[in-house]
Amino acid sequence: MENCFKTLAVVVIVVLLLQQAPVLVRATDADPLQDFCVADLDSEVTVNGHACKPASAAGDEFLFSSKIATGGDVNANPNGSNVTELDVAEWPGVNTLGVSMNRVDFAPGGTNPPHIHPRATEVGIVLRGELLVGIIGTLDTGNRYYSKVVRAGETFVIPRGLMHFQFNVGKTEATMVVSFNSQNPGIVFVPLTLFGSNPPIPTPVLVKALRVDAGVVELLKSKFTGGY
Repeated sequence: MENCFKTLAVVVIVVLLLQQAPVLVRATDADPLQDFCVADLDSEVTVNGHACKPASAAGDEFLFSSKIATGGDVNANPNGSNVTELDVAEWPGVNTLGVSMNRVDFAPGGTNPPHIHPRATEVGIVLRGELLVGIIGTLDTGNRYYSKVVRAGETFVIPRGLMHFQFNVGKTEATMVVSFNSQNPGIVFVPLTLFGSNPPIPTPVLVKALRVDAGVVELLKSKFTGGY
């Protein structure tokens, strides 16, 4: 009889722990919306992102934007592309909603260089032209390279955190609009990160990692001084 009571007690404890498990899972921290958040121990504001305006001061236009109705100058930089951002900094109405958008315009032969969005999955639609969309998987897929030429009216999806690029393979300008499941998806341009960081990554580190001569590393650094 004593063993039966012990067994019953163990079962009750296990059941109680299982009942509490969903609560424990829900109590985990939310995903960050910025690179760093140094604690201000004297502040009562504890949001991960931006504090909110009073509703009485928000006005009526915060749900609407015409910013991506027109694109930028595709010849303004060596990439031959121009990104018109529409994250929370440009559209305050999306604060806390976990969404944002970009418009990207391309000259013929223009590219949106290899980059990563650390905080969001990306879904895009090509509005005009032909874009080669390339996505590189992690070591889980053997660094597999996925690619397709995406044409007007067609869509693509890029999982959060995977390196990707777009390249205009057509003879005319191209445009795409992409959306993110974050109000601030973040962006890490791979070439700029490696060769244009501030302060610079030590050259011996890049020599060893990339298996090239120091002169090659220094040449690449000179190309990205001052950013894109």
